[in-house]
Amino acid sequence: MLASAAAELQIRRFLGAYPTSVQAGVQRLVAEDRLGAHLKKKYPGTHAIQSDAALHDYVLGLKQAHLRSSGPLHKVIWQNKMDVLQNVLGLHTTISRVQGSRLKSKAEIRIASLFKTTAPEFLEMVVVHELAHLREREHNKAFYQLCEHLLPGYHQIEFDLRLLMLHRALDASTPS
Repeated sequence: MLASAAAELQIRRFLGAYPTSVQAGVQRLVAEDRLGAHLKKKYPGTHAIQSDAALHDYVLGLKQAHLRSSGPLHKVIWQNKMDVLQNVLGLHTTISRVQGSRLKSKAEIRIASLFKTTAPEFLEMVVVHELAHLREREHNKAFYQLCEHLLPGYHQIEFDLRLLMLHRALDASTPS
């Protein structure tokens, strides 16, 4: 019973904004120990993007294909110390520096290194999310419409990423 209560708490943590019927379906998958198999069947592959240079090229390729008119990206890297517990999976920052009498800003994207070992769809979803911040700073309706435009099926992949994070959290909390 204690394991079930812990699983319920994790489900609410990752899927709290979803309807209770969706949470109940996920609870069944967890109780039947089928969540991992469900995700592996739906997202069987992994990608080959392992270096910062490869990630930079990948992100710039997506930006060039969809957001040419947005400002330039100056840095794209894998970040080893992202706080996954606080659901920080990627980070888009703009750093402003004074250079003489002008203010220069540089845009950076950092992606949590846990995405080095996930399906390519999850990496693409996080990259699209961070690229969308080049146009829309806030998580509002226009932001999510842009994400869906850049990556059709964005919302489903985001939901499945939440399931992956839930699965990892449950595995981490299960005693060996």
